[in-house]
Amino acid sequence: MRLTGAQALVKSLEMQDVDVVFGLPGGAILPVYDPILDSPIRHILVRHEQGAGHMAEGYAHATGKPGVAIVTSGPGATNIVTPLADAMMDSIPMVVITGQVPLSVIGTDAFQECDTVGITMGVTKHNWLVTSAQDIPRVIKEAFHVATTGRPGPVLVDIPKDIANQEMDWYWPETIDLPGYKPTTTGHPKQIKEAAQYILAAKKPVIYAGGGILKARAAEVLKEFAELTGAPVVTTLMARGAFPDDHEQCLGMPGMHGNFTAITAMQESDLLITLGARFDDRVTGKLAGFAPDAKIIHVDIDPAELGKVRNPDVPIVGDCRLVIEALVKTTAKAFEKSGKPDLTKWWDTVNGWREEFPLTYDTTDAGVLKPQYCIEQIRDASPKDTILVAGVGQHQMFASQYWKFNYPYTWVNSGGLGTMGFAVPAAIGAKVAMPDRMVWAIDGDGCFQMTAQELVTAAIEKIPVKIAILDNSYLGMVRQWQELFYEERYSEVYLSDTIPDFVMWATAMGCAGFRVDTVDEVAPTIEKANAINDRPVVVDFRIDPSEKVYPMVPVGRTNSEVELGPMYPDDAKKKGKK
Repeated sequence: MRLTGAQALVKSLEMQDVDVVFGLPGGAILPVYDPILDSPIRHILVRHEQGAGHMAEGYAHATGKPGVAIVTSGPGATNIVTPLADAMMDSIPMVVITGQVPLSVIGTDAFQECDTVGITMGVTKHNWLVTSAQDIPRVIKEAFHVATTGRPGPVLVDIPKDIANQEMDWYWPETIDLPGYKPTTTGHPKQIKEAAQYILAAKKPVIYAGGGILKARAAEVLKEFAELTGAPVVTTLMARGAFPDDHEQCLGMPGMHGNFTAITAMQESDLLITLGARFDDRVTGKLAGFAPDAKIIHVDIDPAELGKVRNPDVPIVGDCRLVIEALVKTTAKAFEKSGKPDLTKWWDTVNGWREEFPLTYDTTDAGVLKPQYCIEQIRDASPKDTILVAGVGQHQMFASQYWKFNYPYTWVNSGGLGTMGFAVPAAIGAKVAMPDRMVWAIDGDGCFQMTAQELVTAAIEKIPVKIAILDNSYLGMVRQWQELFYEERYSEVYLSDTIPDFVMWATAMGCAGFRVDTVDEVAPTIEKANAINDRPVVVDFRIDPSEKVYPMVPVGRTNSEVELGPMYPDDAKKKGKK
């Protein structure tokens, strides 16, 4: 069967069970858009290529399947670099197809030409420049394989316009041959046995669960392992929901804005069982003072992570799910032989911290709308399996702190890159992936203004996402830092408390728009928003502009120097420090 390169590309996507792509056409990618008309693949027309990338990420977060985006050459390709970098940092599987100028004019500064492969080399697992239409099925199969195996991540396939028009003989490769690319999935038995001995000897263990748990679809076996060991579990920002918040062993989120118990349990532990986490600087604080007495078991699919930040006592390269399954068997045998460690004293200490230093905020001023309260009200009024998406900044931290994540794959956010503007398009992608689930995005007024135009896409495509803007008229996290560390010199962080009118903007984009100024309006407005399922909803919560995120570990400080904020007197903070 003779096909054009463009037809072969679309057919190859169908062979990979792609059901939706996010994209925006342009000159160099135009040949590909013609056969899309004849394909069962749904195409969602975005308003900006960055939106296409973040939608693909949201889809991937929610499903575990690679999200797919198609954009044109030049500015189309450069506009999707940020989502590629975001996906690379957070290990999100994504396949991006870019158009390119014809092969014959590459290097001549042709219209809308750029070196897409060169530009994206540092923000993709791998990329390809296709030079023959006959290679397209093979390259697409390789691309999906690379994106989804080992440590997941984004890949890019750059297709010149003349190659898309070139004819080829259709085939679908039965096998993949990628010399040098052989991810290790099964942990070494010797290392697993050694890890079991460390677990047996530990008196103050903590399971440090990272985003790799979710990437490996290992939430169920993590729970089995946690209950076997009896150890406290902390879930990083990227792992929220990997272990249920309502489980008695769950301590919640550690790190710069984690809760006191999670932060301090890690700091005081004698063994960190690190599963799919990478010792991010936002978790460790000042590295030299991080968990000084802890031995380290480190499990990761990416061997480059082992020893990159903290040298492990037991490094294990492998897929988190497979390694934890092996750890469950080996540890259970060790317990049968030597007895299960008694962690009573450790839990007494941990539960003491929980009781004395819970997450809290000031509710004494009834006339001021607190962001934490808004999140709690959305949480309590929405289905338990609601997918929550966040932008980046204070609202992201409040969302992670005050939502209850009892289901895996219900938390979508930009962790490593910290991409403002992520929430709106990512929420759209998650809703496309899970149309029967409620999807709320918690966004800030600064983040919202970066990518709000994608709500036009959502309105036209009938994707009923719900957006809560925690509107404090500031770039809130930057303002917090300027207040705490720059003597309240607020340089270029005030946005406006009057412009734009978010309700009018939402209405203009085809959404339902609401504004909430008082505490009494919160619950009724959320009820109205949850009842609307035929179009997107935007709720502008006018929150206290002075509210700050606590706890906080200031940059350059150790986790032992966590600041609990104004709700705790100085003597309580000192008492809590170790």
